[in-house]
Amino acid sequence: MNEKLISIYLRDHLAGARAGIELARRVRGSNDGTAYAGELAGICTEIEQDRDTLIEIADRLGVGRDPVKESSAWVAEKMGRLKLNGRLTGYSPLSRLLELEGLIMGVTGKLELWRSLRAAGDERLADLDLKKLIGRAEHQRRRLDELHDRAAAEALTG
Repeated sequence: MNEKLISIYLRDHLAGARAGIELARRVRGSNDGTAYAGELAGICTEIEQDRDTLIEIADRLGVGRDPVKESSAWVAEKMGRLKLNGRLTGYSPLSRLLELEGLIMGVTGKLELWRSLRAAGDERLADLDLKKLIGRAEHQRRRLDELHDRAAAEALTG
């Protein structure tokens, strides 16, 4: 692996994972007590576990963390909360729809990360089950797609 490029790549994904966790936690909390709650709680837990795996990979490859990138991602996620959602205050069906779209983008990026690491074939990751991580990301994506379709019907036809 090109050490310089893998460092940049993993740091970018670590920053994305930081924003993804913040978004997943927010979506989970905003949907507590709804029909979306159980599925979102499970996806949030998996996203947290995947970030832990990404940190482990970065450690194995000697990639240090970039606090500026991670803090910037955290701020960007918080700024994303300021978008208009059709209500002056509170959560709306449009909020859910847009947040699910954000999670779909994040999970899709993570899926491509796992695929890229598998394609790179670094022996330091040989004992890591990238096929399992790819499968889990694909499963997360399918579940989020189903939630998205339901949320779109509720938000755009209600």
